[in-house]
Amino acid sequence: MSAPPGPVAFERVTPVVPVRDLAAALARYDRLGFTTEPYEDGSRYGFVSRDAVELHLTEWAEHDPLRTGAVVYLYVSDADAVHAEWAAADPPGRLTEPADTPYGLREFGYVDPDGTLHRVGSPRAAGGLQGPPV
Repeated sequence: MSAPPGPVAFERVTPVVPVRDLAAALARYDRLGFTTEPYEDGSRYGFVSRDAVELHLTEWAEHDPLRTGAVVYLYVSDADAVHAEWAAADPPGRLTEPADTPYGLREFGYVDPDGTLHRVGSPRAAGGLQGPPV
């Protein structure tokens, strides 16, 4: 009889985000400093990454940003620096100003034309990295 398996470790998560136009979405993420790559098998699927963060994009004909948007939270080392970079890139969509939160983060939001809300946060000077309220 073999020993029971040890605890299973969850190693990473990669959100799959719906988009209406894969080429436009890949170009938008490229503009925001991500490495982009379409899936080579001809399907309307792609990958974007920056440092340890990875998102998958899927072109979905039924996607309606008013009903089927997504939210991703990106933890970064400096939200103000990322905001300045993204503001200079002038991406289509809405970009909010960074603000301090009651849960110890400095964060801002970016809503892209596909309705995906990207919340971007970093730890404030003191208190360490905490998550947004659940």
